[in-house]
Amino acid sequence: MMIIKPLYHLEIPEDYNAKYAIIPGDPGRVSKIAEFLDDAKFVCENREFKTYIGKIEGENVFVTSTGIGGASAAIAVEELSLLGVKNIVRIGTCGGMQMQIKSGDLIIATAAVRMEGTSKEYAPIEFPAVADFDVTWAIACAAKKSGKPYHMGVVQSKDSFYGQHSPERMPVGYELIDKWEAWKKCGCLASEMETAAIYTVSNILKIKAGCVLMTVWNQERETAGLDNPNVSDTTDAVKTAVEAIRNLINN
Repeated sequence: MMIIKPLYHLEIPEDYNAKYAIIPGDPGRVSKIAEFLDDAKFVCENREFKTYIGKIEGENVFVTSTGIGGASAAIAVEELSLLGVKNIVRIGTCGGMQMQIKSGDLIIATAAVRMEGTSKEYAPIEFPAVADFDVTWAIACAAKKSGKPYHMGVVQSKDSFYGQHSPERMPVGYELIDKWEAWKKCGCLASEMETAAIYTVSNILKIKAGCVLMTVWNQERETAGLDNPNVSDTTDAVKTAVEAIRNLINN
């Protein structure tokens, strides 16, 4: 077996450690999230993985980007676990799937549809991708305190952004369209690209994980001719994730 240094991708020095991590997808959001931490400082950056470390209630907290999709998100979770991380809050964006989900609303993912491929290389498809209750509770309390509209439920995780938005031009478009309709009928709140992999890998590594997403838009509302602005400011989701970590530490 090939021997790979423990933090081959993240490149975080091994003398850093933390039990808590906030993991956005976009490297550009890392420094913005770090502004809400105490004594935050840049650690390193490699490929799509950018890391800061700071403190909340005196506890070390990593802020590490995962890049787009389940494959790189799984790598981030694997390597963060080697540094002692036991609690993760994913913060990201999504597209709404139900009519009541409006742009700017927060989504707290209690579970995720495993429509991506990464989790299939970790667990049989029958194994569910579910959030940890304690972390989800901490996020829900933070969202409620913020006063912002939020929804809790199942999200859909996919591998192809354009497979969602232009399914008709894909050779397997018939399957993508049929499954999209099925997920809506099942009550899926939103679509995104990392949560299923993060939840599956975290469960296997005995890490507690939860997720808060900000709704950018809702193509179902667009199709129905309803109000559907494009909202890109993730500040509310960031504040919720930071407050959730604070809740976990204090409880």
